[in-house]
Amino acid sequence: MFRTGISIILIFCFATTPACAAGVKFVEVPADAAGPKLTATVWYPCAAANQESKIDGGVAGFGPSNLGVLVGEKDCLIAGDNLPLIVVSHGRTGWSGGHKHTAAALVDAGFVVAAVIHPGDSAFDQSRVDDLSVLVERPTDIKRLVDFLLGAWPDAQKIDHERVGLFGFSIGGYTGLVRIGGEPDLRKGLSGCKGSSFRACQQLEENELPPHPLVHDPRIKAAVIIDPALVFCFRWTI
Repeated sequence: MFRTGISIILIFCFATTPACAAGVKFVEVPADAAGPKLTATVWYPCAAANQESKIDGGVAGFGPSNLGVLVGEKDCLIAGDNLPLIVVSHGRTGWSGGHKHTAAALVDAGFVVAAVIHPGDSAFDQSRVDDLSVLVERPTDIKRLVDFLLGAWPDAQKIDHERVGLFGFSIGGYTGLVRIGGEPDLRKGLSGCKGSSFRACQQLEENELPPHPLVHDPRIKAAVIIDPALVFCFRWTI
């Protein structure tokens, strides 16, 4: 059962501002006790005409340029106030630009969209793909991103802190389910793990447990969960 106040929906019920061009910023969430430095892409409404901004190794350490082109005006001023925020969790070995077209459509509707690169499970760092630690740290990455955007980010005052949503794809869908209050069943011998090469399943069979508790976030009022990669059942507490 879902926690009170959360909806998993395809269309967000947020009032939005008129369509305008997309701005693009690359931000870094500083390392802290909860985890390493995070890199994220932020799209937002701006008053400038659309321009192509190519990601390469010279921009916030994003790595190879063959991952694609982001369309937007780099670092332009944000247009509007009280803008709703959508945070994005990419799929296995993905990156922050993987859902750029969805981000652009949301910006046209007046949203700010922020997509993080998950350490250890991205196009640039696959050192912990499918590891149990990633299942814990991914939701924490999203929490830290929201904390930063609503707090230390210079444009935090432009965001409506009461209208925060989430878009999660594949293992990013798992991430989203945890963020909105889901508790995955991590018991040994789960039926979904039978015959699976998922490293986390092997670790659970070896009686390993997550090093830290999973974190939820009541600030997230709505979520879009796309094709979640699940081997665990979830439960919710009202």
